[in-house]
Amino acid sequence: MNLIIYHLSKQNIFKKSLIVKLFLVVAFCFSCISIHAQDVDDLDSLLIDRDIENYSIRIFSNYKVNKFSIKDDNSKVKFVPNNRYGIGVGFANTKVIVDVAFNIKNKNKEETKKFDLQGTTILKDQHYVNIYAQTYRGFTAKNSFDEPTVFRNDIRSVSIGFNYLYTLDEIEFSYSLLKAGFADKRHQNIFITGGLGVFSSIDYFSAKPTILSESTSPYFNEQANIKRYQGLTAGVLAGFISYFKLPENITATLNVMPGIGVMNKKITLQEDSFRPSNPMVYKLDFLLGLGYNYEQFYVSLTYSNGLYSTSFDYDNSYNLNLTKAKLAIGYRFQRKRSR
Repeated sequence: MNLIIYHLSKQNIFKKSLIVKLFLVVAFCFSCISIHAQDVDDLDSLLIDRDIENYSIRIFSNYKVNKFSIKDDNSKVKFVPNNRYGIGVGFANTKVIVDVAFNIKNKNKEETKKFDLQGTTILKDQHYVNIYAQTYRGFTAKNSFDEPTVFRNDIRSVSIGFNYLYTLDEIEFSYSLLKAGFADKRHQNIFITGGLGVFSSIDYFSAKPTILSESTSPYFNEQANIKRYQGLTAGVLAGFISYFKLPENITATLNVMPGIGVMNKKITLQEDSFRPSNPMVYKLDFLLGLGYNYEQFYVSLTYSNGLYSTSFDYDNSYNLNLTKAKLAIGYRFQRKRSR
């Protein structure tokens, strides 16, 4: 088992968000249960790497975004956060990765305040788990009909969820080792396995007074002029996980996981509210990772995207896009001795 501590891109934690706090408590309990399931005598070997040759320092840049859009047959308006990039430093070994990121702010742009946690790991060889918890406030509203782009500080979104995939075969690689610049010699040159799983999410956005402005609302019907939206999703997914050893000390991994589910949705307008009649939600997750090793140096690049789509009725549809990318350059303290 490899433990990964993911960095938090933190500008402002919404202290009153009980949902986020509850999610973090559940995630913590889940991790404790996973550790407790191991032999207590092995706890030291699971969490502590005593070989200094396995340690490295690293610098990295990252990109995180939670954006969403509403569209009909003729028009589209999308909401994109600002200050999406970050830089940071950290250290890694075969057991743990600790990265601390600092968000890059543009003085010429309004600031999006956010809490963003995302993580992916493999438990007990056949359990792929991805979790995320994101709260954003402040979006740039863009449109497809040439109205001026404006920053809306009143728009807030919350996205919380997890994806779980049980694979048919034991997964013969470790994400933490790949991200820390290790090429585990037990790997075959090519490894591909598929599986089935489940996913669940909580999705929410709100605006004051509504998500559409005076200049954009004439392009949509009344039911698209939303004050608040909330949805609870449960569904099933399938997919595959793959790993490749390439020439010149390059490794690659590719995951693709489509899914389908049902969502309990509620939409609040200024004077009314309704529940869309079509409960279906469709999703597509994919992750691409590349790694390169040269003597004591390594480079790791990961890119992941989660796409969700559902109907709001009245010819309106809603799309959510969760994106994360990270480029890390590391230096191991001591070169591995040849055996």
